[in-house]
Amino acid sequence: MADSYQNLDVYKLSMKFAYDVYQIVSTFPDFEKFGLSSQLRRAVISVPSNIAEGSGRQYKKEFVQFLFLAKGYLREAMTQLELSKMFGYIDEETFSQIKDQANRLHKMLNRLISRLKNPGGSATRSQGRRTGPRVWTMDGSRSD
Repeated sequence: MADSYQNLDVYKLSMKFAYDVYQIVSTFPDFEKFGLSSQLRRAVISVPSNIAEGSGRQYKKEFVQFLFLAKGYLREAMTQLELSKMFGYIDEETFSQIKDQANRLHKMLNRLISRLKNPGGSATRSQGRRTGPRVWTMDGSRSD
């Protein structure tokens, strides 16, 4: 399988975001292990997972659907991080840093979605026989 999706900046940032949130969650109280901690971990893992899964789809419309799912999970994670701050599990500085990272990731997802949805863009269905997995690049073009 081609690793082209792993070269997407949006994928790289989503992986860093998931890692950073995991580090934050590791400091939560033990009684949150099966509650907020678990829910937050599932949400942040779903962001890069949906980017990767969508990039392997045959049509750009399908990829866009997975990018919208990634955005939804990102918003879910940010809501849970905001609650974590309210509960006193994370401080203002940590929350601000992770929020900035999430905002950058959200903007990158929006840009990629816009480029893929642009009818005049180069991200169109390939003609002919498929020789390898179709992967969409950050600039909206396809890398086979």
